[in-house]
Amino acid sequence: MWQIKYLLPGAALLSFSIVLANDQQPLLFNASYKLYSSGIEIAVSQRTMSNSHDNKYVYRNVSHTTGIASLFYKDHIVEESQWKFANDQLYPLDYSYVRTRGKKDREVNIHFDWENNLIINRVNDRTRKMQLESGVLDKLLYQYAIMRDLQNGYFPGSYTIADGGKMKTYNFEQLGEETIYTPLGDLHTIKVLRYKPDDSTQNKLIFWCAPGFQYLPVKIEQTEEDGQIITAVIESLSWL
Repeated sequence: MWQIKYLLPGAALLSFSIVLANDQQPLLFNASYKLYSSGIEIAVSQRTMSNSHDNKYVYRNVSHTTGIASLFYKDHIVEESQWKFANDQLYPLDYSYVRTRGKKDREVNIHFDWENNLIINRVNDRTRKMQLESGVLDKLLYQYAIMRDLQNGYFPGSYTIADGGKMKTYNFEQLGEETIYTPLGDLHTIKVLRYKPDDSTQNKLIFWCAPGFQYLPVKIEQTEEDGQIITAVIESLSWL
């Protein structure tokens, strides 16, 4: 999720992904974004996809406040999804989210035990266990799944996400096509809305995914519960 809560909310605002190459292996990349609120730069974010071994990968996002926002508060967020790719399926292994912000520090760790069909969710000092369901994703990996599905000509309707010690359904709606301006040029994009059917707040997330960049989001817009809008725009991209 991009999450920019507090930085802006939690781990998601800038959560996007890469797609599979012809050999069905994920493309590796390094992308940077700038985040804005009311036209003012408030943070930067660096997103990377790297490989480990035995078809295991690490999807990581690091964000921190900058500009005027950094004069009022220091916010640093590291979100990471360790996962594996097997039999054309995505399997989250370990998810972590660490926000450093003084008295409001927060640390989340989720372990996916596929052998015992168990999820162990730790938030600061609290631990909760849940039954592991087939096809479940974590809060960062689901965005990679979206990009992969779009690349394969399929538009996702919903995904099951391990979120906050519960299983939640994230629904998606395609809002059409749009050409947007970015520092990388004018880009043709597919506009995708993520929403939660049981959420009565204004909170929503919109991705502008560029087919020319393997459906990588080049712009993300998050509307907070209080109506504040945070926008992230891609600044640079390199394939590794």
